Amino acid sequence: MAHDSDTFKNSSLSKICFISSIIVFLFWFIGQVTDVYHFALVGEIFELLWLIIILMLFVLPIISLVFLIKDKFNFRSLYLYTIIIAISNILLMVFI
Repeated sequence: MAHDSDTFKNSSLSKICFISSIIVFLFWFIGQVTDVYHFALVGEIFELLWLIIILMLFVLPIISLVFLIKDKFNFRSLYLYTIIIAISNILLMVFI
C-alpha cells in the first residue's frame, strides 16, 4: 500500500517545471494583451526577459519528456501537464 502512495507524490523538479510553463504562458499572454512598451521601464524589463522565456518555452517540454520517460509515463505526473501546456503555448504562438 505504501508503494501506491508514492505515485501521487510529485517531485519538486516537476512542480518547478509546471510552474515555469505557466509563467511562460502568462508572460506570452500578457505581452499579447497589453502594450508593454507604453511605459519605458516595463518595456525594458520585457525585452530583458523575452529571450529567457523563449528559451524556456522550447527547453521545458524536452526536459519534461525526459523525466516523463524516466517516470515510466506516469499520467499523474506533472511532467505530462507541463508538456501539454508548453505545446499548446507553442501552437498558440504560431497560429495566433
